[in-house]
Amino acid sequence: MLPHLDYLKERNIGCYIQYTLNDYETEGLERGVPKLSERIDTFKQLVDKLGKGRVIWRFDPLILTDDISIDTLLSKIECIGDQLRGYTEKLVFSFADIVSYNKVKSNLQKNNIPYQDWTESQMMEFAERLSMLNKKWGYTLATCGEKIDLQQFGVEHNHCIDYDLIVRFAHDDKQLMDFIGAAIKQRKYNLFGEPEPLPASAILLPDDRYAIKDGGQRDFCGCMQSKDIGEYNTCIHFCEYCYANTSKEKAAENYKRHEMNPKSESIL
Repeated sequence: MLPHLDYLKERNIGCYIQYTLNDYETEGLERGVPKLSERIDTFKQLVDKLGKGRVIWRFDPLILTDDISIDTLLSKIECIGDQLRGYTEKLVFSFADIVSYNKVKSNLQKNNIPYQDWTESQMMEFAERLSMLNKKWGYTLATCGEKIDLQQFGVEHNHCIDYDLIVRFAHDDKQLMDFIGAAIKQRKYNLFGEPEPLPASAILLPDDRYAIKDGGQRDFCGCMQSKDIGEYNTCIHFCEYCYANTSKEKAAENYKRHEMNPKSESIL
């Protein structure tokens, strides 16, 4: 995305980015991604280009194995969290849901990963300890697509396609605000004709803005309606826990097809 952000800005196309930044290097669960240090550097470059609130950190999924404990995960998160201080406002996470996803279970078994499914008590323990850790950062903590309620530990249910965040960063786009039903009571401009930051009191948000959820998502997904342009079986990061690839071979085959015709309107 980095080489294309100026192109988007010139055309007044806004964006925010959810950036998955895990650390499974020692365990080799994400063999196709760059080194952690490079990924952290890329995160910071994105923030420098877009602004802090527009780049959201995801440690997702949280996976337990015979070799990865809650202690291990919290240590990894602390290491990354310390390096991202001042670069992000939010940490989104989810617990690897293996039993419910045949693809995930199959991929892990095929690659001899000794996984463990999370119990509710383990989720509660993790959230409580993460909340304590977060006292030094002050990040907003949120879960993605999780049924469990962790609000007692200050953990929200996330909206990845986030109505409030879109209004926060695109309130000057009248066509978009009209489309999603957000009303701007007053709008002020500086001497250069640029819209000034809006106080919350200047934005009227409908109470039912999250009532119409995206029907194509999981039961506990909090996203507003959106259009997904992704495609399964196309990612060559080859993460062992992959939700999106049936197999590494299928993904590699599709990627090769894409390379032969990179300007096709479809990734496949």
